[in-house]
Amino acid sequence: MKAKLVPLSATDNQQRFYRAVLEFLNEGGFRYLVGGGHALEQYAGALRVSKDLDLFVRRADLSSLLEWLGDKGFPTELSFPHWLAKVFSAKDFIDIIFSSGNGVCAVDDSWFEHAVPGETLGMKVNLCPAEELIWSKTFVMERERYDGADIAHVIRARGDRLDWPRLLRRFETHWHVLLSHLILFDFIYPSERSAIPRWLMRDLLQRLEAEQAQPPSRNRLCRGTLLSRSQYRTDVEDWSYQDARQPPFGSMTAEETARWNSATDGSTPQKTGDESLSNAGRSLV
Repeated sequence: MKAKLVPLSATDNQQRFYRAVLEFLNEGGFRYLVGGGHALEQYAGALRVSKDLDLFVRRADLSSLLEWLGDKGFPTELSFPHWLAKVFSAKDFIDIIFSSGNGVCAVDDSWFEHAVPGETLGMKVNLCPAEELIWSKTFVMERERYDGADIAHVIRARGDRLDWPRLLRRFETHWHVLLSHLILFDFIYPSERSAIPRWLMRDLLQRLEAEQAQPPSRNRLCRGTLLSRSQYRTDVEDWSYQDARQPPFGSMTAEETARWNSATDGSTPQKTGDESLSNAGRSLV
């Protein structure tokens, strides 16, 4: 399978910029994976208008990668130190992603071990594995963006080829999120129910039943912040719930969560959907 060569919205300047960055990364021997709309098209056949290019890298490679591109003349920015950097050319940009906004879906070696060969912009690339694409998208339930349709489209197209055991392991204690999307898939595509293994649904529903038989948790915890940085701020700021993004439950510091939360009021550059709403405060890294 091959993705189409360019996204619908890519201008000639964007294409040259994207291709130049990919060529420089290849020249420097950097490992990266193409995700976003480019990967979604290959896996699901669903072409979504994309105004940027999403590249996934390991956190350990980020500093040297940004320094390399900076030496090649591209301004870079560490937009959010816990998950996102950017590379710029005039008004165009590329997202360099090494985790997720909630700090859960860090890019590790397994992403590269299961990468899928593809092609974009006339170049051979490796795509994010479909399983990791689903994993990272399941948590995106912002008021302005919800990736449930992307997940349903990938499952519809590739359910019989997904490594479901590996995908389940990715969720660990967050398996409720996977179950919620699988239930919605059954609602969306009643004729495609066989795309999801019966053993998986049984496993997750049994977990849910067993959990319901237990007393409520003593931890006054809100895990909604893993799904939306904006819609559960009242819970943790005013109602004294613990934020699941922070220790001992998550990996984000108070400073990282505050910076990520501030993106909701426009005070910090943010990535929403496939575009950055603001390039203000750009700094070289």
